[in-house]
Amino acid sequence: MEEETVVHGDKAPLAAKLAHEVNRAYCQSIGDNSQPKWEDAPDWQRESAINGVKFHFANPNATPEESHTNWLNEKLAAGWKFGPVKDADKKEHPCCVAYSELPREQQIKDYLFMAVVGCFKEA
Repeated sequence: MEEETVVHGDKAPLAAKLAHEVNRAYCQSIGDNSQPKWEDAPDWQRESAINGVKFHFANPNATPEESHTNWLNEKLAAGWKFGPVKDADKKEHPCCVAYSELPREQQIKDYLFMAVVGCFKEA
């Protein structure tokens, strides 16, 4: 993965790093310690965050549900499926469901992600 500094106006990697760390802190606050630091995250996880940022840059009025749908479509295309526990080796994730089926504490992640990305949008 390349350096996260902003190069030629590409704010996506830096926004993704910040969104990831906010998500990690939120996960810790609800008892989920499965999220690694950005620097320790696997490439697929970092790339997914960058793709989410780019989605929001291209779709500034996207809803939290649309944000989740974008993430879900990316995961399904990469072979992920629902599983009760996140398992990267099996490509299983408990959030591989429709947004309306997510527990509220998981839906909140989409609001946080959008808020962080919104700080990086051009005025």
